[in-house]
Amino acid sequence: DRSPPRVSRAARGHAMFLRASLIVLLLLWPRPSAGKKKLYIGALFPMSGGWPGGQACMPSAQMALDLVNNRSDILPDYELELIHYDSMCDPGEATKLLYDLLYTEPIKIVLMPGCSGVSTLVAEAARMWNLIVLSYGSSSPALSNRQRFPTFFRTHPSATLHNPTRVQLFQKWKWTRIATIQQTTEVFTSTLDDLEQRTKEAGIEISVRQSFLTDPAVAVKNLKRQDARIIVGLFYETEARKVFCEVFKEKLYGKKYVWFLIGWYADNWFKIKDPAINCTVENMTEAVEGHVTTEIVMLNPETVRGVSNMTSQEFIAALMSRLGGMNPEETGGFQEAPLAYDAVWALALALNKTVAPLKAKGRRLEDFNYNNHDITSEIYRALNTSSFEGVSGQVVFDAQGSRMAMTLIEQLQGGSYKKIGYYDSSQKNLSWTPNTINASLPANSQICLFFCLIVYIQNSQPYLNNMTAVGCMMALAAVFPLGIDGHHVHRSQFPVVCQFRLWLLGLGFSLAYGSMFTKIWWVHTLFTKKDEKKEKKKQHLEPWKLYATVGVLLAIDFLSLMIWQIVDPLHITVEKFTKEAPKEDLDVLIQPLLEHCSSEKMNTWLGVVYGYKGLLLLLGIFLAYETKSVSTEKINDHRAVGMAIYNVAVLCLITAPVTMILSSQQDASFAFASLAIVFSAYITLVVLFVPKMRRLITRGEWQSEQQDTLKTGSSTNNNDEEKSRQLERENRELQKIIQEWMRHRLQTGIYSLPDWSHMKRGAMQCFLPRREEE
Repeated sequence: DRSPPRVSRAARGHAMFLRASLIVLLLLWPRPSAGKKKLYIGALFPMSGGWPGGQACMPSAQMALDLVNNRSDILPDYELELIHYDSMCDPGEATKLLYDLLYTEPIKIVLMPGCSGVSTLVAEAARMWNLIVLSYGSSSPALSNRQRFPTFFRTHPSATLHNPTRVQLFQKWKWTRIATIQQTTEVFTSTLDDLEQRTKEAGIEISVRQSFLTDPAVAVKNLKRQDARIIVGLFYETEARKVFCEVFKEKLYGKKYVWFLIGWYADNWFKIKDPAINCTVENMTEAVEGHVTTEIVMLNPETVRGVSNMTSQEFIAALMSRLGGMNPEETGGFQEAPLAYDAVWALALALNKTVAPLKAKGRRLEDFNYNNHDITSEIYRALNTSSFEGVSGQVVFDAQGSRMAMTLIEQLQGGSYKKIGYYDSSQKNLSWTPNTINASLPANSQICLFFCLIVYIQNSQPYLNNMTAVGCMMALAAVFPLGIDGHHVHRSQFPVVCQFRLWLLGLGFSLAYGSMFTKIWWVHTLFTKKDEKKEKKKQHLEPWKLYATVGVLLAIDFLSLMIWQIVDPLHITVEKFTKEAPKEDLDVLIQPLLEHCSSEKMNTWLGVVYGYKGLLLLLGIFLAYETKSVSTEKINDHRAVGMAIYNVAVLCLITAPVTMILSSQQDASFAFASLAIVFSAYITLVVLFVPKMRRLITRGEWQSEQQDTLKTGSSTNNNDEEKSRQLERENRELQKIIQEWMRHRLQTGIYSLPDWSHMKRGAMQCFLPRREEE
């Protein structure tokens, strides 16, 4: 007999350590709670292939399962467990894996595939095993066929949701011919069929349609040969790199071309090194610049705590932690991860909802097998009525088992994607993201104008001059609508701009020029009469008469503009010019268009307005000339008013015919009209107000003109006339005294002189030389 081998003390210690470690490991190993039964979910996560979405979707789904299993209010008697395989986004590989899932223990209560090709295979076969299929990453429109896929649901919206957005953009940019290039898989074929139907209804033609299986070189060359410009590309991310490598070689990019791609690629998909292509990162970056993507909104933009008690921002932070520092841009399926997370929650809530109905029928979830149709029906009914707030937004399934969502529109600008708009297909509403526009107004001129008006009002009382200042402000404000065209306002609102500029100019002219015309008319009426008519003109002129004169001029303009607007309103007319070729080689022709504010009888209305205002201008020039030699002691600004009238009349009489001649040259016409308005307004303000401000600053006084303009009988020789009347009365009294003295001398023979010392001043003034005005 051989004795047993001796064991060293070190070996015995090592064995004891291993046994202790094993015991601790068994104690710490997570075990199902006492009494909880397991429900198994069979999942296919594509960790590689055309869409490696499982890289982020699998951790996201596992995170949801952990939270569900720790909840006491959801499936308290059950524990969900995930059994998953890598489908590689390949239907052939998925066939083998589906066989393993179905024919190996344990029984799976639900299947969760990812790629559309894999989901098509799984969903079509699942009906034979009474299995519900819940997908997190399938977008094929074919999966919405309830006859073919009766037990299919998906938290990822159908790819056809992109097509209404694309058609809306085509119509927005007035494109009537587009081209397509697609990878020959069912998801893209069915999407393209739907797009073709929608474009046909919108009057848009798909002139070129190319497809490829693995090598897109020939398809891209055909696009170039058939002169495709607006191109919709439908293919997976790996094929997208192949396509744009060929696009770079064929120079099928730049300002002449617009590419529309799917938005669920990784943000740096064109920078990832791919041995299947022979283009550098710089080549790819140059080729893809400027392309537009449409993408389903997959992450709730609002900070809302959903059914999992987690906001979308908190979900992203937790997922980043699970990914262990992996770059999201290089992690497949990162954008779809919220859909996988919500898919697990949708399944858990649906299973929880079936517990009570099944119990009433004497059934349990753990009784499920592939021949049990009743439990499948209950799960289907619960999923079909699902409605909860998830991290991807509101989760609700339509009659085909798909979700509806907003569409995000992005463009690659400078190597990174920029959000440019959203489209809500349910509301048919296309909205653009706000742009930064530097549109500041010329503040310096406005400040100067308001300063002049405020200082003047605070230091004087001439209401007519105040009206002139307000009229100049209205005329200056009309410059801005004069420069607005259909690019800045909507076409339906443009007639309002036309009326606005007309009313501003018309009423501004009546206030500014009408106030000056009223003042010069008053000066001419009272102070240029002949001597024999002066006594008749000495009656008082009340203030209301001045305001009434301005009011009459305003009323004439207001009524004429109102009648014009009602009878023959202004509208947009478009003048077309000869097509031009741009300087750059864009292979396009530019059609210059010029928008006019016009009406049916535009020339008639302009003739009436120009005729009336032209006569008013000529009459103002005449009155200003007639009163140029009149001088006053207090009314010291009527000459300035006359100068302002000359300025306005000359500029208006020149500008009106010139702008009519230059009406087809928008830049010259606007420049001429706006400069005429600005010069006439500012010259008027300077001529009227600057002398008064200078007098206030230099002399410390301000000539009050309210009394000058409103006082009755005040004229250019007001003081001289009063003196003249006093002298006439004294002369008459002196003549009476002399006559009485002569009678007394004849009667009495006494030649003593009367005491007329009190008449000394008057007598002396009788012999003073009379002024020319007298």
